[in-house]
Amino acid sequence: MAADGGSASVQLPCVFSPKTQQYLALCAQDGKLRIWNTDSKTLHQEYVPSAHLSATCICISWGPCRTLKERPQRKKRKSEAAQVEESADLLAMGTAAGTVLIYSTTKGALHCTLDGGHSGGVNCVQWHPEDSLLYSGSDDTNIVEWDLQTGKTKSKWKADRGAVTSLCVSPDGKLLLSAGQTIKMWDLDTKEVYRKFTGHSTAVTTLCFATTRPPDSNGLYFLSGAAHDRLLSVWQVREDGKDKNSVVSFALSDEPQHIDLIASKSREEVMKLAVVCKDGQLHLFEHFLNGPCKKPLQPLCTVQMSDTKDTPMPIPLLAAALRTDMQTLMLAYGNHLQPVMEKVEIDTAERCVCLTRDVQTSLSISMATTVSKVKTPIVNAKSKVLVPGLPGHQAPVKGATQGQEKRKTGTDTKEVQMTIAERLGEIELSTKKGALKGTASLQTDHFAVLLVQGLESNDAHILNKVFQTHKDMIIKKTVAQLPLPAVLPLLEKITERLQGHPFMAVLMTRWLKAVLMHHTSYLATLPDLVNQLGLLYHTIESRVKMFHKLTKLHGKLYLLMSQVAASDRKPTVTTVDREAKLVYEEESSDEDEASGDEGLPHEDSDNWEEEEAMEEEDDDPESRSDSKANGEDDMEHENESEEE
Repeated sequence: MAADGGSASVQLPCVFSPKTQQYLALCAQDGKLRIWNTDSKTLHQEYVPSAHLSATCICISWGPCRTLKERPQRKKRKSEAAQVEESADLLAMGTAAGTVLIYSTTKGALHCTLDGGHSGGVNCVQWHPEDSLLYSGSDDTNIVEWDLQTGKTKSKWKADRGAVTSLCVSPDGKLLLSAGQTIKMWDLDTKEVYRKFTGHSTAVTTLCFATTRPPDSNGLYFLSGAAHDRLLSVWQVREDGKDKNSVVSFALSDEPQHIDLIASKSREEVMKLAVVCKDGQLHLFEHFLNGPCKKPLQPLCTVQMSDTKDTPMPIPLLAAALRTDMQTLMLAYGNHLQPVMEKVEIDTAERCVCLTRDVQTSLSISMATTVSKVKTPIVNAKSKVLVPGLPGHQAPVKGATQGQEKRKTGTDTKEVQMTIAERLGEIELSTKKGALKGTASLQTDHFAVLLVQGLESNDAHILNKVFQTHKDMIIKKTVAQLPLPAVLPLLEKITERLQGHPFMAVLMTRWLKAVLMHHTSYLATLPDLVNQLGLLYHTIESRVKMFHKLTKLHGKLYLLMSQVAASDRKPTVTTVDREAKLVYEEESSDEDEASGDEGLPHEDSDNWEEEEAMEEEDDDPESRSDSKANGEDDMEHENESEEE
């Protein structure tokens, strides 16, 4: 079993195939899936996902071994039929786009694509040991059960409040472990929580069952490791439910990156564990899982690798696989772009073991075996073969002085016979000829010389002066006049500045475009180009990831600003015009003058009730309401009064 890398700790997935460890599957910085043959130490297959720039591979998991059909088929004898073994074929990959890719090593192509189940990046994938089922956990807090026969989701449920970073299926296929920051054990038949565990303070990146015993016998144990945590915790599933805390812990030098173990089947059988940490060290453990242990257990043996130089440098280990015995290991070390695989026997009696290897020699041997289809031409013994590039190509940067060297070699005999006066006369003639022409040297020549000098002396002041130009024509001509040995150092400086300020990154993209347009044919001849440009590709890929989100944000902000601008254009009433547009005047009468005293009896009048009744008859309420509701009636009434 191998720990799949989650989003919590940035690491590249690297997994050996189950049982025989015949293949090593890994994804490098360039987004490609590479499957290496551990027996022949050569590249077996290479697959480029269709969306490898926008959806990188986060996790890898090998499917259960199965018998493969041979073509053409023929009848086999009984002795041959008994020798048929199951081999690893299908490989599941979880991507940042929320899809799961199933790759077939037999076909050498994509088997199927599982999409529509997750809305976030897939952090972990796990196969069911018997049924054709696959489980995946994502940033969207959900677990999806995939039916591989139909390619659709069989069930989906929410696992936690946060992202699901790790999964593991029990050997009998009845239980499922899931973890973000808390660990939960699910019953796969009912999809309900069977147990809950405390977990770690950070996101759990590793889950692995350590025993094959049933949970009812108090003998089921599993391991868990988290990001930025130097301890591997062992949990026991008890009948009474008192399993909130871990029972055993293993001490590590750094957070676990890759785990392989041989599970114990009984209390008398020891569990064997190999852990590759993030710092590149390998720790080996042996322990009987029969109860709690208070102190953290130290590793039985620690393995490190280094090169054979005078000042040795450590070589990071990528993955390790245990054989039947503890002393035989299958190791993968070096670089993800081109790892080195080796079967090693280690003496576990020693606490610390350091292995020295010459990585460059092993890489050159493996590269020579990979390019076996190319036929070498037959040449004579006297002829010389010019090779455009070699592994570890780091030629010294030289300026454009080849013409000067040729001129000097041709004039050595002449300069010896010339006097000082003759030399001064030639200098004066050359200056006059240059003055007669009246054309100064191009600025691009000046920039090319400055750029070569800056690359030779590693002077940041000179390089910044050259890189600050904005004119595309000057950049193209400067790059075109560069000598070939200066191309790779220029790309290294461009890569350093691409990781800096965004303003400088905009300028560096122009230089990078010009270098790739003019010198791609030279770069393609270098065998170790992938190692040289891996960091550049990774930098560009990390920038491209944010482009999709930024375009969405730009669209939303554009809609918001357009709505704000449209609302600002609407006319707003700042001052109220108090001048009347239309004035209507009625003829004065005694009744209007007395309207202010309506409803009140006159002091001099004795019959005030009769006067009030007369006023109500004169003022009809229906006519008043009609006149108020319709201004045209008022206008007609005014016209009638004027005619009268």
